[in-house]
Amino acid sequence: MSGAEGPEDAEDLMKLVTFDDGPEAGLVGRLDGDTVVGLDVPTTQEYFARAGRVAETGRTHALADVRLRAPIVPKKFFHTAGNFREHHEDLARVDWSHPVNKGIVFFQNVDAVIGPEDDIVYPANLTRELDYELELAVVIGTPGKFFTAEQAAEHIAGYLVFNDITARDIQRKEMESGVFSFSKAIDTFCPIGPWIVTADEVGDPHDLDMELRVNGDVRQKSNTSRMSVSIPQLVAYHSPQTYSAGDIITTGTIAGVAASTADPFTNYLKPGDVVEAEIEKLGVLRNRVVSWQDAYGTPEPPAGWSPAPGAGA
Repeated sequence: MSGAEGPEDAEDLMKLVTFDDGPEAGLVGRLDGDTVVGLDVPTTQEYFARAGRVAETGRTHALADVRLRAPIVPKKFFHTAGNFREHHEDLARVDWSHPVNKGIVFFQNVDAVIGPEDDIVYPANLTRELDYELELAVVIGTPGKFFTAEQAAEHIAGYLVFNDITARDIQRKEMESGVFSFSKAIDTFCPIGPWIVTADEVGDPHDLDMELRVNGDVRQKSNTSRMSVSIPQLVAYHSPQTYSAGDIITTGTIAGVAASTADPFTNYLKPGDVVEAEIEKLGVLRNRVVSWQDAYGTPEPPAGWSPAPGAGA
């Protein structure tokens, strides 16, 4: 792709990134092999608001020399749970406290968003059951509301990897009321990345291999073809809540979470673990789990309340 191409050409077949280059933070670019081509726009959210009609800055950066950040911080983050029947069946097999069937929807906390190589901070005073959930995330390009599944493709700009970090002990308490949010919205619990791959480059999003590894060990492995509800249906379903450019919708996780294993406490995440969430064509999202002390250099403050044994008031 040459610099002579216009905005319409540049919008196709693209991986969008947000990155730091030395003291310059929060730059936006597109990948061209091992090079990041700078784009003249303050955020990827604004890129989509301008329908991709964005000029290049004329600057290039070696990918190896930059620090990738979360590729986007959306205005709204629509969370879908229970869309992979295998996840519900997996949890039912180990007698999980509540069913996780399709149709569970809630908002994610956008302030919890982190990017590739950012640390997930383990809040030991809040939870003892930190779990992983590999999901596909859909990025909205064109704003809209109240549209059909047949119209959804007009609104989908691209895709990225999402790891839905979850405090299972908190989640069980929340699900007594039939809803959960706090357990998934704690600071650093929303890793996304490593970049946004445009819809044209992905092709059919319903046939992508998915794999999550902890310290190199495969924990989750499936394919997006196993979704109960298709991506166009999901995108249309959320549309009455009104989309802004750059909003994100997730598809739910696959089988293999720690909570569904024979010995969950052996498999729950702990400081020192390295999690690699990978989806075919979308790349690998890698994050390390660290203690509060290692993250901030101070002892963790007490929690006001927590279901974790011995933690909180």
